[in-house]
Amino acid sequence: MKAELKNIRNIGIMAHIDAGKTTTTERVLYYTGLNHKIGEVHDGTATMDWMIQEQERGITITSASTTTYWNYNNIDYNINIIDTPGHVDFTVEVERSLRVLDGAIAIFCAVGGVEPQSETVWRQADKYNVPRIAFVNKMDRPGADFFNVVAQIQDKLKANPVPLQIPFGTEDQFKGVIDLIEKKVLIWNNDDLGEKYDLINIPDELTEEVEEWREKLVETVVETEDKLLEKFLENRDSISVEEFKESVRKGVLEGKFIPVFCGAAFKNKGIQPLLDAITAFLPSPLDIGDIKGVDPKTEAEIYRSPQNEQALSALVFKISASSFSGKLVYVRVYSGELKENEMVYNPRTNKKERITRLFRMHANRQNPVKVVGAGEICAAVGLKDIYTGDTLCSDKQPIIFESMIFPEPVLGIAVEPMKQADIDKLYDALLKISEEDPTFNVKTDENSGQTIISGMGELHLEIIVDRLKREFNVTCNQGKPQVAFKEAITTIVEQEQLFDKLAGGKGKYAKITIIISPVEDNENGLHFINKLEKGIIPQEYISAIEKGFREAMFNGPIAGYPMHSLKVELIDASFDAEESDVLSFEIVAKMAFRESVRNANPILMEPVMDIEVVTPEDYLGDVVADLNKRRANIEKMDSRGELKVVKALVPLAEQFGYVTTLRTITSGRATSTMEFHSYEEIPNEIAKKLVNSIFLN
Repeated sequence: MKAELKNIRNIGIMAHIDAGKTTTTERVLYYTGLNHKIGEVHDGTATMDWMIQEQERGITITSASTTTYWNYNNIDYNINIIDTPGHVDFTVEVERSLRVLDGAIAIFCAVGGVEPQSETVWRQADKYNVPRIAFVNKMDRPGADFFNVVAQIQDKLKANPVPLQIPFGTEDQFKGVIDLIEKKVLIWNNDDLGEKYDLINIPDELTEEVEEWREKLVETVVETEDKLLEKFLENRDSISVEEFKESVRKGVLEGKFIPVFCGAAFKNKGIQPLLDAITAFLPSPLDIGDIKGVDPKTEAEIYRSPQNEQALSALVFKISASSFSGKLVYVRVYSGELKENEMVYNPRTNKKERITRLFRMHANRQNPVKVVGAGEICAAVGLKDIYTGDTLCSDKQPIIFESMIFPEPVLGIAVEPMKQADIDKLYDALLKISEEDPTFNVKTDENSGQTIISGMGELHLEIIVDRLKREFNVTCNQGKPQVAFKEAITTIVEQEQLFDKLAGGKGKYAKITIIISPVEDNENGLHFINKLEKGIIPQEYISAIEKGFREAMFNGPIAGYPMHSLKVELIDASFDAEESDVLSFEIVAKMAFRESVRNANPILMEPVMDIEVVTPEDYLGDVVADLNKRRANIEKMDSRGELKVVKALVPLAEQFGYVTTLRTITSGRATSTMEFHSYEEIPNEIAKKLVNSIFLN
């Protein structure tokens, strides 16, 4: 079924863990006719949670995509959905999905409201300017408060939420929703799994409340459009429902406000109006418009329109190791057509590769297709030298899209196979997983020879070790978790460095003057600035200097940990036409690094986590006391109904086994969530102990 571009919706479903993303997606698949039975997360039967680990744990680990169809106002819409994980350890799945999506549904728990990971995914959506609508789920739960969640969206997320619905009943009396535009009550009965709902008039006792919220809605929407405001001021009843909905759509696309809907996905209430809202208010590829890229030859900005007639341009946003078809590459096509058995060009490798097969995905099920057009999402097989973030295009009209930046791993463990014969198998398996997951790293410790795998948290690494056993048949012994410490400098140093040696009868010469300084705002990596006038030294030598510093940063001056960040300004250089080469300038850069950072007051840094603990008040004192023992900086204490919420910054090194400790001191009644916040300096006494332990070992 091939839809017109204006009728395509590429959307993601994002939220905090346990807000009901997958449960909502399962209802969407059922009511759109794609599934003939509702899958449940708690039963391990959810379509989108297809991994064994997801079914066993009842959580989403990997983003899953599917395509379904919905008829709204007698028009068939093609909806490509990506269901993303809610756990912070798998936030990379949200990041790369939002990069290629046109719109999103942010789901909030009616009881929990805006929770920590809700804020994280919201910031990610802001980063990519993704238009979104909000769905307040679990309205049937004790403590559900729709209006409190709306207020939290405004206060915590600094958004402009506008309810288009309000709940009809709440907690165990939740029966349906009140449509503020149409002024009708939608009531679902429980006999047909929510397939049908009845429309009734608003009861007299609710008329005043409905009018109050409708007035707020109308005022917010008409104020965003001058023509509509004029019409409203002349005659407030002259605006038709269609005109009003079109203005809501414009407001969503321009990011002026967030329409808010509500329901109870598990009780099959509120999903059909949400599907109508997806088609009515979220953008099509045409609404997103031209996509900016760079010409790899000239580095000039170029644009591609979402049209099948244009040259091919597509972005690889995910890679999955499939046991049946090899490497499965998920692609968003921005312009042109991707065709089976045709060659595509990768500007990063400067090579062409053949796509042997194309699929439309339904979770892990592959539905073969021959052609995928502009605005579509698909999976391809046949590409070998490929990474997440690569652009695929025509070699005659090449383009490179902005790639994705992923967070660095903060936690590592040593692994070794139980059987000596499995060493090669382990290496191959880890290589495949690292190709799939940009937040997973593998390295060999130079001192011990151990294989160290690093990820975003304990759960992330636990899942990977489990995958090694189940998918690759490699059982591993594990070492203790190791925090990814880093080093940084605190002062500015100017360094002149000379490399002048004889090597095999030929001289080697390179000379540079650099200024190194700390990087502000906790940004990581190398910030290299070339301040030389054009022609002082050849361009390839400048690239070699940058490469030398980048490689040198893997070993810091204090304890050999990688440098967190470094700003390098190249202010002078000289070369010899006979004796200088690229290698000489790489070497001189590494020498300059070693000499300069040693004199720049280097410090050790550690990952600090943002933690939120929700606990009954009786245990608040014990929770705070335990956090203080862990070098926590308590930032805020708040209330959420009858519960207390503690927000703090805690070093990751102090958090191992925290979930078990919290369960013990609160009799299992408190919960916690944790996400990476920043790298901060380690206190002097602890840094000394850490350095001593390294050199003693």
